[in-house]
Amino acid sequence: MTLEEAKRYLLDKAKERKVAMEVLGQRDRELSLKAREGRLEEITQATQGGIGVRVVAKERVGYAFSEQLTPEALEWMLNEAIENAALQHEARGFLPDGAALGFQDLAKGVFDAPMESKAEMALGFETSLRKDPRVKNILIASYTEREREVRIGSTQRADVGYRHGLVGVTGSMVMADGESRKQAWDSDWSRQFGALDPGRTALELVERTGRLLNARPLQTGRYTAFFEPKAFAQLLAAYWWLWNGRWVLEAKSRLGGRLDQPVASPLVTLIDDPMLSEGLLSRPFDAEGTPTQRLVLLDRGVLRNYLLNSETAQQLGMKSTGSAARQYTTTLNVWPSNLFLQPGDGVRMNDGVIVADLMGVHAGANPISGEFSVQAFGLYVRGGEVAYPVENFAVAGDFLSLLKNITAIGNTLEWYLMGMGIGAPLVEVQDLSFAGT
Repeated sequence: MTLEEAKRYLLDKAKERKVAMEVLGQRDRELSLKAREGRLEEITQATQGGIGVRVVAKERVGYAFSEQLTPEALEWMLNEAIENAALQHEARGFLPDGAALGFQDLAKGVFDAPMESKAEMALGFETSLRKDPRVKNILIASYTEREREVRIGSTQRADVGYRHGLVGVTGSMVMADGESRKQAWDSDWSRQFGALDPGRTALELVERTGRLLNARPLQTGRYTAFFEPKAFAQLLAAYWWLWNGRWVLEAKSRLGGRLDQPVASPLVTLIDDPMLSEGLLSRPFDAEGTPTQRLVLLDRGVLRNYLLNSETAQQLGMKSTGSAARQYTTTLNVWPSNLFLQPGDGVRMNDGVIVADLMGVHAGANPISGEFSVQAFGLYVRGGEVAYPVENFAVAGDFLSLLKNITAIGNTLEWYLMGMGIGAPLVEVQDLSFAGT
């Protein structure tokens, strides 16, 4: 069966058995072309997917999934979900009301370029990386495209679907100047093939990496930090959990109970916009079939919203924000789509440290306590000019305190793919602790 046929089949069976059920079908395809030494080294394409159900029987919730879309496999899956529901002790499950809102194709035309053009993209990217003699080894130079189709239906009348697509180039390399060596990686993703510029991406990767060669140790102290977009995006990827409605319910988030209170600098407005035109992971519906919406999480420093699905919204006495997330193999959660810090009026650098990249963020950042201590690379700034690169230091602090100490925000947004689309500008933070020599 197709995903749509399997969805219809399961909904009919659920009605026959008089159980409430939500069906989520998913198909993923990835194409990758890797270049090495002027030739295509590898072309791979993989497709996978399946269908998962969430059943509510006597207010108890059960999940099951199958990657085989045959009547026998789907019947087994439905039985498994009903049996799993019967094993649950908690009895407050429900499915939200839905509507038949149709199918939206957000990937139309994304993959239409001929294979020759895709191969040229990978080869041209590698060629551009090799132009700088300081590049000693190219570990990855690739073109990748990712496609996802989602179909959602429920006995509560939900009937929606969408297709999403991304294309991108990814590079990883080693640069050296004398005894100084630096390994770096970067990628550039877009929802339009024509928007990719492998030459520009390669040049930016080489320039950002090369400027860190021959770095000096940084003295321990408190400095004004200038977080470049990628570095600040890495922090947002680690700490978005503070707005997770489930974490609020489980008292894991320090933002619990603080709605409509100032929690950050008045310069800070944080938004999740699932239908942003330039957003990397846009989606018209969440995993429950609820239409998505632009959601302001922080409005000029004031906490306005959490990310909620129907379950967390009900338990908090609020409304779903259309932020439900689930793959066919997983249970219900929430997840951002296109999370970004709204650009500001710009940053004028004076004395301080540019934080260019962070290492081991997920090991050094604790989203429950809010504390972080992570290794970083950067550039020492004196009198508004870059004096020299610095290394062997860590930035440390508390994420909410960092948000309060933001004193300027750049006027240009850059996007990164970090499990979600994350957009960040240059961010100035006063009085941050740097642990060096």
